Amino acid sequence: MNQPSPLRRAFGGRTVRSLTPAVLTAVLMAGAAACNSGGTSPGTARSTRTVSPEPHGSPSASASPRTQTDFEASVSAELERSRQKATKQLAGVKGQGNAIKDVSVSGLPIATGEQFRSALVRVTNPTTKAAFYAVRVEFVDASGKVLDSVVLGFPDAPPGRTVSEHANSLKAAGVKTFPRITQAERS
Repeated sequence: MNQPSPLRRAFGGRTVRSLTPAVLTAVLMAGAAACNSGGTSPGTARSTRTVSPEPHGSPSASASPRTQTDFEASVSAELERSRQKATKQLAGVKGQGNAIKDVSVSGLPIATGEQFRSALVRVTNPTTKAAFYAVRVEFVDASGKVLDSVVLGFPDAPPGRTVSEHANSLKAAGVKTFPRITQAERS
């Protein structure tokens, strides 16, 4: 007659295989609980904490954190700087520019009650260095009339990669338009 194994006798006749899911679940729950303790905020990985000492001149605790409005203003200001640089760059360009083949555009579907027309502009940098791209997009109606012209700046487009940005027109809102690239210059 076969004798039950010592493990089977210790666990009251149950096999270790039947305990494996329960033990695994307990270990995972204990590990998750350990990860949630220790002063980190929810959603913050412990491995991303800084291990270098605090700088001596750290800001005071009374300084307010950066708000969503501050962030949006910062992004808006950066986009405006890129647009102004692109506008200046395109002012000296004759014809379509040196990067017209690096740029493509596709119109986005018209939504009822839309506030603006939008087109997705893609720039692929075929060079071996990061480059600034200045791109002019025109929104043209079915008769060929230009309703709006929008200039975009793509700072530091990485080599061998494609970056994209939306060209938005308030003047072409509510009208079926076709976006087209008229100028593109790489510097």
